[in-house]
Parts: sequence; C-alpha cells; structure tokens
Amino acid sequence: MGAFQSPKEWGSLITAMVTPMNPDGSVNYEEAEALANYLVDEQRNTGIVVGGTTGESPTLTDKEKTQLLATVLGAVGDRAAVIFGAGTYDTKHSIYLTQAATEMGAHGIMLVSPYYNKPTQEGLYQHFRAIAERTDRPVMLYNIQGRTGVNIETSTLLRLAEDVQNICAVKEASGNLAQVAEVAAAVPEGFRIYSGDDILTLPVLSVGGIGVVSVAGHVAGKRIVEMMETFFKAPHEAAKLNRKLVPLLKALFCATNPIPVKYAVSLLGFDIANYRLPMVSPTDDQKAMVQTAMEKLGLLEARAAVRGG
Repeated sequence: MGAFQSPKEWGSLITAMVTPMNPDGSVNYEEAEALANYLVDEQRNTGIVVGGTTGESPTLTDKEKTQLLATVLGAVGDRAAVIFGAGTYDTKHSIYLTQAATEMGAHGIMLVSPYYNKPTQEGLYQHFRAIAERTDRPVMLYNIQGRTGVNIETSTLLRLAEDVQNICAVKEASGNLAQVAEVAAAVPEGFRIYSGDDILTLPVLSVGGIGVVSVAGHVAGKRIVEMMETFFKAPHEAAKLNRKLVPLLKALFCATNPIPVKYAVSLLGFDIANYRLPMVSPTDDQKAMVQTAMEKLGLLEARAAVRGG
C-alpha cells in the first residue's frame, strides 16, 4: 500500500475542495491545480477531497469528476492524501466511480449517504458494504442527515466498521455530539473520526475525533491546524483560538455551501466565484459578511502573493 493509502496518513486537516468553474459553467482544471497546490503548500492541508458535495458533485459529469481527480493527484498526490467523493444515491453508479478512482490511484474513497431516496439502516449497510468491497482503498463514510434525510445510526456504523475491513473512517456531520461520542467509544482501534462541521471541530476532538473534513480549510487552514495542535497540548488555549474562528465559520455558511466559500476563495485571488445551477452567487450582504470575517482574521493581507501578484 502506497503513501497516504491509509487513514493514519491522511492527517488532521482535509479540505473538501470546491470545483473551479469558468463563467460558462465549464470546469477550470488549471485553476483546480493551482488551488490544490495552495491548499497543501500554504494552508497546511494534509488531504483533499475531490468530487465531494462541496465540489458541486451532483452537477458534475463522471468525466469531469475523474479529470478533477487526475488533476489534483498530479498536483499534490505526492504531498497529501487525495480522497475521491464517489458517493451517490445509486449503489451501482457509486461502485463504478469507486472502481474508476481506485484504478486512477486515489488514496481513499469518501461515500456520502444516499440522498433523497432515504434508505433504511439495512439499506445503508448493504449500500456501503457493496461499494467498499469493490476497492482496496480505505473508505470514509459521510454522515450528514441535513443533506441526505437519513442518519447513519451508531449501530449501523459499528456493524460496517466491524464487518468491512477498509471502512475505517467517518466524516461526522450529524450535528449530534452525543452520537459522535458514542461512536468514538465503540469503534475498533484505528478507526478515524473527523468532524464534518467546521464549527464543531473542537468539540469533536474533545470526544475522540482526530481532525476535520473542512470547508474553512480553503482560507483558514493554518488557523485551524494551529487550533487542533494546541488542543492536544493546552485545551483552554485551543478554546481561545477557536473563539476567534467562529465568526468566519458562521460567515462561510451564511448561505448554502459552497456558495460563500467559493466567494471567500475568490477574495484570495483565485478565479473561482462561478457556479453551476442550481447554485448561484451570494448576495451583496452575504459577500460583505464573508469579507468582513476574513479581514478581521487578517486573511486577506497576503492575497496578492497567492497567484504571484
């Protein structure tokens, strides 16, 4: 198994990367390469999710998803874990994407719960198992009931972790800290728990998490890493750092993700504030909220250097 093909090598800050698009809605692969390099080299990301829902995956074609994966692997695959978002609401399609990503050299696979069709817990178990058994890469499940309409219950997650060897991580965005604590207390040794909510990263660490699959890591990665590293040395000091981040974390979700974060990344100098319907641009008030939060953290001071300007 090569570098990064173990969740132990994924590190603590994994950003679910937005998909750069041109004004006509086509994918801007050149900008995707530049952004991936920036996330790793400047924002201290230890991993990147390509083709996740923050990347507007429901509106991307399979060809666009795999070309994005090839682009990011080529840019940073020797320096960071590159995890492919292969989850859809169709098990057969998810298997196809998982196998394609495995053949291309993705370091891991992320599987969101099937959205809209709301499977039963047994349906979730069979869905995730069927996909994971078709790859030798580690698999991270993504639990986000607010977007999918279904919660991966603790009993289901534990059953999968015990029965399927390569299901070995979860991105937990249920918003239910008690559930995260229950999972942390019962999963097999080595199973990795990531917060799926930036604003809950610190609480998730406190109950046994090891990091975050982030949105804010696009613009505040270094601050997030500092907070997490501080937590394991001096929790009270980490709380102070986290309090400074809260206004930004709220601003980045003032509209449906990824609308605000794409605008935030554009403020750093990337040509990225384009969307594919049904996503649209933020309002002027939302833009002002994002910009003000970034300015208060000093995140715009070095933006001219982002693209060598």
